[in-house]
Amino acid sequence: MIDRVKNPGEEYYSPAEKIGELLRERFEKDSHFYFFSPDETTSNRFSAIFDASERAWNLPTEKWDLPESPDGRIVEMLSENVLFSVMTGHLMNGEQAMMGSYEAFFPIITSQLLQQIKFIKQSRRVSWRRPMPAVNLLSTSTCWRQDHNGFTHQSPALISTLLSHPANLANCLFPVDDIAAEEAFSFMLASKNVVNLTTFNKNPLPRYIDSHHAIFQYANGGASIYQFASDENPDIILTACGDIVTHETLEAIKILKKDLPQLKIRFVGINALSYRAIGTTENKLTKKGFNELFTDKCPILANFHGYPETLENILENYTERRRLRVHGFMEEGSTTTPFEMLRRNAASRYDLAIDVAEILGQRTLVNKYQAILEQNHLHAVETGVDLVK
Repeated sequence: MIDRVKNPGEEYYSPAEKIGELLRERFEKDSHFYFFSPDETTSNRFSAIFDASERAWNLPTEKWDLPESPDGRIVEMLSENVLFSVMTGHLMNGEQAMMGSYEAFFPIITSQLLQQIKFIKQSRRVSWRRPMPAVNLLSTSTCWRQDHNGFTHQSPALISTLLSHPANLANCLFPVDDIAAEEAFSFMLASKNVVNLTTFNKNPLPRYIDSHHAIFQYANGGASIYQFASDENPDIILTACGDIVTHETLEAIKILKKDLPQLKIRFVGINALSYRAIGTTENKLTKKGFNELFTDKCPILANFHGYPETLENILENYTERRRLRVHGFMEEGSTTTPFEMLRRNAASRYDLAIDVAEILGQRTLVNKYQAILEQNHLHAVETGVDLVK
């Protein structure tokens, strides 16, 4: 439990490493808990779990192998379909498990996942069937941080699929940092008869919120004001859903406050989405709650981890489209630098700042930010590294 973050955004920690530690603790507490992964347990920074269990293996081992044994509860196989099938069998027996994979490869199990949602929907109508532990998916190595693998490893498609499913049995969770990742993990373990897709990055990211704030977000319908980045009586609302895009949005606020010191901005962080709503399947943000966070009139500029239309469709259930400008992944990928990926998809801090400047009629600032983006693009192409950190 972290009671206070003294300097939000200045200390860096890996959400994936935190999840790995929590998985290890779960292995130690629950001898029936299993973890499934195609082959990415280590590369996704979950390797702390090897302190508590071996990899399941029945063939001869070599001295250089990671710990392996017939009793291992870390199941790796380069077949997402087989792993998901085995995991759901374990869950239907009443025992908990989790599955981790690269974000771009989770869509491989889409058909199976939708069939599982159908099963959950029907099983809830059977009086004698006990609630089943949640299908918990840990999605990392995301589209925004595939600098070395490129376009083939960049796809947030499963998010859109789950959020469009009318059964309302799927939560998409977006912890903003390692503290939020810990609360997301607790939420997943406590869930029954639902699918949870939790998306986060494996590299160190800024820590923004304390444990109390992370808990409050779930109780408050999946969204909250970040007071350290917000003004009273705002002129414009900036919001984000996802760790990388939250960082970019908060950096955009710093840029705007420097160039437009009189502008009053509020930042709203979103940590959970479900069918047609901000929040989880059991605790959706109400229209009243939305207006308290986003006001009922201010322009709203949003930055989303996945496809912008997915979040835009949800926001339209709360307010008019004319208030909205939504950024996100637009299928513009490559083997390139982190900031260049953001620029290609118009999701960088300067793209957001351009939107605000356009709304305010500040043409000089629009030109300034466009020039900075072009300068960063040329530098990334020539050197392979970013000017912006």
